[in-house]
Amino acid sequence: MRLLFIFLDGIGLGENNPETNPFARAKMPNLNQLLGGRSLLKDAAPFHGEHASLVAVDPAVGVKGLPQSATGQAILLTGINIPAELGYHYGPKPNPDVAAYLKEATLFSRFTKEGKKAALLNAYPPRYFDGIDSGKRLYSSIPLAVISAGLPLFRHEDLFAGRALSADFTGEGWRTMLGFRDAPTMGAAQAGAKLASLAKGYDFSLFEYWASDYAGHKQQMENAIELMETFDAVLGGLVDAWENGLILVTSDHGNMDDLSTRKHTAAHVPALVIGDKAVREEFIRDMKSLTDISPAIWKTVMRD
Repeated sequence: MRLLFIFLDGIGLGENNPETNPFARAKMPNLNQLLGGRSLLKDAAPFHGEHASLVAVDPAVGVKGLPQSATGQAILLTGINIPAELGYHYGPKPNPDVAAYLKEATLFSRFTKEGKKAALLNAYPPRYFDGIDSGKRLYSSIPLAVISAGLPLFRHEDLFAGRALSADFTGEGWRTMLGFRDAPTMGAAQAGAKLASLAKGYDFSLFEYWASDYAGHKQQMENAIELMETFDAVLGGLVDAWENGLILVTSDHGNMDDLSTRKHTAAHVPALVIGDKAVREEFIRDMKSLTDISPAIWKTVMRD
């Protein structure tokens, strides 16, 4: 069965406090409808409705300290309690200890070995690869897992050809921030439909949205609200165009859920699952921590 994994960086299930939590203020009608009128807040989970299920997932995995990006993303891709094995959370980019887990044990490498088609649907600009080649930039956990599986990272040519999406969904950032004045752009709902179309070509696909974590660290309430309202429109277009399989939306740690701090939070993260009700029930059964997500993805995609 096909599965699309939308990774929202730094999203926790926080308190219903409009002073600190953009999810208590953002207008997200598509998400609200999926959740029976609920918002993406601490008291929304667990939920199991007609079209979607939501459970709260522990990102700390029994290890002291605040969850971090490198280890959290590596857990999502491997199902291994890496912080417990190492004795610490680590981030933002993987150190050699974390990177070792991303070489062979990830969903990307395992699906590839089984003959399944897998891809990271983000397009990366030339300066990203220039930074990698010069040693000034390190891969984060997700792209490192992709290249370690022998899969390509999509480039600007793929964005222009319609084979990948920009990190902001709509492509506006490629024009305004990266200087590609002729970069293709689209509305948020159209981007959601495009994401559904791209996912049809793969058994397992992932889209990484890192802007949410950036807004959290910068404590930018208005920007955070705007980002989540855009994401909601993307989600609406995606769900309308989705035909079969599961959509999973989850995160690696809390952050944007509490803008009173620049640090990560101890909040549980959402695991939002959209698709067939019986398949959703099986997917979330006994799901309690980040370590449970990768095995559930594996089982779902391999059920064919």
